[in-house]
This record gives sequence, C-alpha cells and structure tokens, in this order.
Amino acid sequence: MFIKITMVIVLLSPLYSLSQESKPPNIIMMIGDGMGLSQISSGMYSNNNYTSLERSQHVGLIKTHSFDNLVTDSAAAGTAMSSGVKTYNRVVGLDEKFSPVNTILEICRDKGYMTAIIATSTIVHATPASYYSKVKSRYEYDEIASQLSKSNINFFIGGGEKFFNDRSDKRNLINEMNDYFFANSLESFKKMNSNKIGFLTSYDDPIGKHEGRKPSLEDLVQMTVEKLKSFNKPFFLLVEGSQIDWGGHDNDSEHMISEMLEFDRTIDKVFDFADYDRNTTVVITADHETGGVAIIDGNLEDSKVVNKYVSEDHTASMVPVFSFGPYSSLFSGVYDNTEIFDKLEAIINK
Repeated sequence: MFIKITMVIVLLSPLYSLSQESKPPNIIMMIGDGMGLSQISSGMYSNNNYTSLERSQHVGLIKTHSFDNLVTDSAAAGTAMSSGVKTYNRVVGLDEKFSPVNTILEICRDKGYMTAIIATSTIVHATPASYYSKVKSRYEYDEIASQLSKSNINFFIGGGEKFFNDRSDKRNLINEMNDYFFANSLESFKKMNSNKIGFLTSYDDPIGKHEGRKPSLEDLVQMTVEKLKSFNKPFFLLVEGSQIDWGGHDNDSEHMISEMLEFDRTIDKVFDFADYDRNTTVVITADHETGGVAIIDGNLEDSKVVNKYVSEDHTASMVPVFSFGPYSSLFSGVYDNTEIFDKLEAIINK
C-alpha cells in the first residue's frame, strides 16, 4: 500500500515572509532633491563610470505630479512621499482640504522608533519639513522651526540656525529646547551621548559642496547611524541631498555634479551598513527632476560630461527609486509617489 503525500508550497509575498518574532526593520529614506536620471548619469560618468546605486537590489519609477500641477514642487512631493497624499504646490504636511496628515516619521516615532533627519539645505526647507511640519506655505520658516522644536525627533542636522535664534518674534528656540543638546561641530556631535541632539550646521543656507561645505554628508550620516544603532531600537532616518536641486536651478553643472557625487558616496556608506546589519530597508529616490538636464557630450577617459539644460525649474519627468534590504522588492515597478508612504507603512505594520 502506498501513501501519496502531497506537498503544498505556500509562496509568501516579501512583505509577509518574516515571522512575527522578527525585529522591525530600520528604514533609511534617501532623497536626492531634483535628482533625475541625467543627474545620476552625470555623477556616474564623472566618477569613472560608476555609481553606488549599482549596488541596489531593485529599481522602480515614480510619478511626481502634485494635486494641482503636473510639475510639482518639493513641498507637495515631500508630503506625498512622507504622508501618502497629494496636495498643492508649496503646501507642507496638509492634504487638499488643508487637514494635517500623519507622516511616516511620526508614525515610526509613535511606535517607539528612534528618528533622525539630515539635510544639506536648511533643516526647515520643504523636503525635510514635510516629514514633521504642517503649514500652508513652505516659506513659513519660523513656524516650521517652531514645530520642529516640538516634534521629538531624536537627531536633526542641517542649516538655518537663524530660524531658531534670530527670529522676528524674538524667541530663542534653542534655549526653549531644554531637553536637547546642540552640537557645533562633527566632533562635538560625536561625543554627545544624549538621545536628543540638534546640529545646526550654518546660520542660513549651507554653502555648496563645490565651495567646500563641511562636514561631509557621508560623515554626518555614518555618525548618525552609529548613534541610532546604539539605542537598540528600530530607527527611521531621512537623508536629503538637497543641493542637487540647487545646481539644477542655477544650470550649474559643477554644483550639481559635486552634490551628486557626495550623495553617491553617502549611499555607499548606507549600503555598507545595511549589508552588514541585514535588517535595514533602504529607499533612495527624488522628489522631482530639476533643470531638464541632458548629457550632450563628454569623455569617459577623463570622467567629464557636458550638460545642457532646458529649464531653470522643475520638470514633470518620472524619477527612479532604488531599494536595498528586506522588503526592497516592494519598491520595484511604476507607481505614484504617494505609494512610497504606503509601502513603508506596510513594512512597519507587518
């Protein structure tokens, strides 16, 4: 007598492939502001025909339009990715009815995650602000800074000190934030053991990388990841390469490429960490493309490119999404930028 044994193989989607006992993954979200395919290609060809993005495990494309405009700005795009809703250009953290929306950073924070934001712009600029602020205009910098002071984000690094201590209302937010320590250098940031640290890297806008901006983004990110990891909790980290966009607005290839190369070196450090950690999801994308950049000439042997621009503003081109680590396959395909939030929320609610 023979007993027939039937084997049933259940194929689980990547989202549910881990057991419930598994630790929640860390999330590192990286946004190259204004970073389209030509910006990436320009950085790659200027770097011996190599980009760290080649280490990505999955690649996708996102649509970037805002609620009211085919060509988005950073406020609307940042809100779409951070909160999963379309809104008007210049609006931060509010939906089309001007109701506040929860961001992925806030959801992570409320679940007990450590949180951090690092930007090469001011920390109150539209993209970083879209992860913690709710204002009708991205230019309400004093109000955005005030909201940051109450956000309970563990670590924040960026320019814009004047919005904290040289304000029209005469408040000094740095003095008011008595549960935070404030660093004045990378070395002092490194030495601080607090779970709440602010590092305002410049009085106003930070200078460009081609002008000698220090400390480097890769050093800031590496040090912040080490701090986040030391608390033995899952963490959410937002990293913005802000000035890729500024180089595009100015049609300044030296500025744009130098920012792209620094962002690329930072990606390499993040991938190194995620590869070692084995429980970190990395998502790298852009809010939009800036400048309508094309590569019209160059030389591979000399790592030189010649760019031509069709605009001094944003364009409506789709932008790429690169991902690495657990659940990274979720980010392949072609979809709306609001789905970045949806996919991240699904990961942390697994």
